[in-house]
Amino acid sequence: MNESSSVLYEVQQSVATITLNRPESLNAMTNGLMKDLVDALARVETDKSVRVVVITGSGRGFCAGADLAGHASAKPSDPEPDGKVDDHFNGAMRAIYNSSVPTVARVNGAAAGGGFGLALACDITVAAKNAFFVATFGPKLGIVPDLGTTWNLPRKAGRARALGLAMLGDRITAEQAEAWGLIWKVVDDDRLDAEVELITNKLVRTSADAMTRIRSVTDAALDNSFSDQLDLEMEHQAVLIPKNMAEGASAFMEKREPEFPGRN
Repeated sequence: MNESSSVLYEVQQSVATITLNRPESLNAMTNGLMKDLVDALARVETDKSVRVVVITGSGRGFCAGADLAGHASAKPSDPEPDGKVDDHFNGAMRAIYNSSVPTVARVNGAAAGGGFGLALACDITVAAKNAFFVATFGPKLGIVPDLGTTWNLPRKAGRARALGLAMLGDRITAEQAEAWGLIWKVVDDDRLDAEVELITNKLVRTSADAMTRIRSVTDAALDNSFSDQLDLEMEHQAVLIPKNMAEGASAFMEKREPEFPGRN
């Protein structure tokens, strides 16, 4: 991807930063942008030096959701003006959810509509204090929330807040999002980069395999019985203990940071 791409990709010290790059539209999603996002996430999978991925937006916004310019003039019977939503939109969300390294959302401004879904999809979401979140789908567009929003909202905030956000379309502050459990942390605007760096520095030193298995086992917990969850935990431990435990124990005893193996 070159500098004119709608998505920028950069790797430094094992951290891949993927930047949505349509600042003139608050990084509104088009099929082209989402294809570029899918391509960037595919690069993460092939570059075994990458141990964390950060997703953010250029300019003053994180992501304003779908670009509505093409939809405004469309008739109900018209095909989607920018291709089927599932072509690249859902592909990008599946790539984030199935990423073989931890994902961090750096929310530097508005996260609206699909941008809200994108922020929720990442493993760890950090927002600047000036950021806000809004699910515009229902009251503004007459559609259901998508990009995984209906999966993430009730799991993170509960049914009552999920329905309120989706049906009323009220804007919530980054501080509210943190208080409701939608995001990991809100920080002062000038501390956003420093906080993301602290998080990525920690994740770079961890086992990516362990982190993605933590994601998987946590998400399964809401559908499993307690006994089933115990069994699932042991399935993951059967892989991770032989791979990581000796190094982790040695590092603890030697009062040093562990050096876990990279991705296979």
